Amino acid sequence: MPLHLLDHDLWFPPVSDALEDGLLAIGGDLSTDRLLLAYHSGIFPWFNEDEPPMWWSPDPRFVLFPGELKVSKSMKQVLKSGRFEFRVNTAFEQVINNCKNVYREGQGGTWIGDDIVDAYIALHKAGYAHSAEAWYNGVLVGGLYGLLLGKAFFGESMFAHQSNASKFAFINWVGVLHQQGVKLIDCQVYTEHLESLGARMITRDDFIAMVNELTDQVKG
Repeated sequence: MPLHLLDHDLWFPPVSDALEDGLLAIGGDLSTDRLLLAYHSGIFPWFNEDEPPMWWSPDPRFVLFPGELKVSKSMKQVLKSGRFEFRVNTAFEQVINNCKNVYREGQGGTWIGDDIVDAYIALHKAGYAHSAEAWYNGVLVGGLYGLLLGKAFFGESMFAHQSNASKFAFINWVGVLHQQGVKLIDCQVYTEHLESLGARMITRDDFIAMVNELTDQVKG
């Protein structure tokens, strides 16, 4: 299947056209409308700063169902200790910039360029992108960001400057989403970190079916 090249027209090919690694298309832009269409279609952007936008829909898909969240005994102690304070949407720009700049072992740089930062800040201002935050003595020390569409949350990136800070923010955020009736958290691709918290693989077909059902109420 040849790789699709996008232009200024607002569209995506069917996800079944994706290559074996999940790459579906290259090009287009990072406008709010295109990003919303992507997430509603089970597609997400992922590319280096010096590359054109690259759009992915891997099969299988790594997800967490909020009711399947696993919290270890040690993390339960962290949650009860009062060490961190949990906040939502009080420092979105700080969170995404920390995700951009944090050192990640085995990676020479970051995939979060200035254009990604600007695009997701715009999504935040439009009410779609949210940050979940861990604070210590008034300092932001961990967090994550992503998009909430209907009853599905699409996680993008997380960071931690103190041990367990990102897990603290994630576990609290999953609890908030669960209370709000969110049924699906998209983790995109496998990480051992999220598997330890209960995330697992499902087929792309099942993922797309759930996204269609859970985000239908916010489609224009």
